Amino acid sequence: MRTDASPHPEEGGLGGRFWRLWSASAVSNLADGIVKIALPLVAVGYTRSPVLVAGVAAAYSLPWLLFALPAGALADRLDRRRVMLAANTLRAALIGALALAAALDSGSIWLLYLVALGLGMAETLYDTSAQSILPQVVTRDQLPRANGRLAAVELAANQFIGPPLAGFLIAAGVALALAGPAVLWALAVAALLLVAGRFRIERDTPTTMRADIAEGLRFLWRHRLLRTLATMVGTSNFITSGIFAVLVLYAVGPDSAIGLTEPGYGLLLTTIAAGIVLGSVATAKIEQRLGRSRTLALSVLAMAAVVGVPALSTNPFVIGAVFFVGGILLATWNVITISLRQRITPDRLLGRVNSGYRMLAWGSMPAGALVGGLLAEVFGLRAVFAIMGVLTLTLLLGMFVVTDANIDAAERAATT
Repeated sequence: MRTDASPHPEEGGLGGRFWRLWSASAVSNLADGIVKIALPLVAVGYTRSPVLVAGVAAAYSLPWLLFALPAGALADRLDRRRVMLAANTLRAALIGALALAAALDSGSIWLLYLVALGLGMAETLYDTSAQSILPQVVTRDQLPRANGRLAAVELAANQFIGPPLAGFLIAAGVALALAGPAVLWALAVAALLLVAGRFRIERDTPTTMRADIAEGLRFLWRHRLLRTLATMVGTSNFITSGIFAVLVLYAVGPDSAIGLTEPGYGLLLTTIAAGIVLGSVATAKIEQRLGRSRTLALSVLAMAAVVGVPALSTNPFVIGAVFFVGGILLATWNVITISLRQRITPDRLLGRVNSGYRMLAWGSMPAGALVGGLLAEVFGLRAVFAIMGVLTLTLLLGMFVVTDANIDAAERAATT
C-alpha cells in the first residue's frame, strides 16, 4: 500500500499544505456554523411544533447513520481531497437553491428537510475525508498539534463566529442568511484546489465496497478502546442533539423561558464555542498536567454541566458562564480522541474506521433530536435538560476501559 501524498512539512512547522487545508476548513466550517443555526431559525418561521423543528436537526444528522459507512469506503478508495471538493460543491449548490426558494417565497418546512438531508450527506463525505487526509499531510508525531490547530479554527468558525452571524443574517433576511454559506463553501473549494498532491491510497488488489466496509467495521469492533470511545460519543451526541434540537424554543422569543432575540441566541451559543476554542489550543498543557484518562473523565463531567444547566437556571449569563467553562474541557475530548484514532489505525483503513466510528458517534443524533422533541411535548422543555443531564453521568462507566494504561498499550501495538 502506498500513497502519492506523503507528509513533507517544512522544517519546524506543519507545512504549507497543512495551512492551505486549514484555510479551507476554516471557511467551510464557518458555512457549517451559519447553516446549523439558520435552518432551525428558518423552521421556527414555518412552525412552532417542537417535533417538526427538531425534525430539521434529525434530517441533517440522519446521513451519519445511513451513509457514513459508504462515505468511509469512498475515502479509502478515492483521492480524499477530490472527495472534499465534490462535497463542498454539492453543499454550495443545495444551500444556494434553498436561498433562491426563500427569495421567491416558495420555501416550506418540507423543503428544509430535503435540503438538510442533502447537506448532511455531503457532510459525511467531507468530514470523513478531512479527518483521514491529515496523516498524509503531516507526520504522526505532529498529529496532536495539527488536530489542535484544526479544532481551534473549526470550532471558532463553526460555533464562535457562525452562530451570532447566523442570528444577524436571519434578522436581515432569510435569503441572505442562506446565500452566505453558499459563497463560503465556494471559497472553501477554491482553497482546496491549492492543496497540491494526490491523496489516494493505492491498492495492491481490487476489492468490493462491501468487503471494504466489513474490514473497517471488524477493525473497529475488535478494538476495545476505539469501540468504547465510539459508544461514549454516540451516547453524548444523542444527549446533546436532544437538548439543542429544542433549545431554540426554550431560549428565543418573548414567550420563551429565557426570552432571547435571534442574535442573542447566537451569542449565547458562542460562549461554549469560545471555551472550546480556548480548550483546543490548551489541550496539550491540560493533558500533560492531568493525563489523558483523567482529562477525558473531566470532559464528561463538563458535558453534564453544559447539558443540565438550563434546567436549573433561565439566566442567560449563568448559562453562558457554564457553557464557557464546560467548553474548555469538552474541546480536550476531541483533540485527544481524534489524535489517538489517527495514531492507532492503519492509514489504509483510516477512512473506513473514521466512518464506522462516526456512524456510532453521530448516527445517534437523529434519534436524540426526535427524543428531545417528544420529551418536550410530553414533559415540557425544562424537563429535557434535567433528564439528559442525568443520562450524561452514565458515560463515566466507559472510563473503566479508557485508562492511561489501555491508551498506551494501544499506541504501542500500532507501532509493532
